[in-house]
Amino acid sequence: MVAESKELLQTVLQAIDNKRGEDLTALDMSGVSLLADYFVLASAGSTRQVQAIAREVKEEVVAAGYPIDHIEGFEKGQWVVLDLGDVIVHVFDEESRDFYHLDKLWFDAKAIDLSEYIND
Repeated sequence: MVAESKELLQTVLQAIDNKRGEDLTALDMSGVSLLADYFVLASAGSTRQVQAIAREVKEEVVAAGYPIDHIEGFEKGQWVVLDLGDVIVHVFDEESRDFYHLDKLWFDAKAIDLSEYIND
């Protein structure tokens, strides 16, 4: 299951990078939360870009054969949450990311070295 979670995480991170997501952070939630293995946070400069990133994540995850449990917030495009089971993805506009500070909420989670996952 862990290997599958890492493959899903790589798919998500690459999709976000493809659409130029900003301030990309991936957190290892093991030992911190039972909700998911990984949380991914990314920012975008506009609501249209938030939606484009969320759409790309959705398309790439489905193409890779993973299920999507739920998507919330797509219509407004300020904070989109994609629940992929083992990976929870948060895509924010800059204002919402600054306001909610999820990075600080999960300060005890280990940050993941993204260079291992993103192929530039």
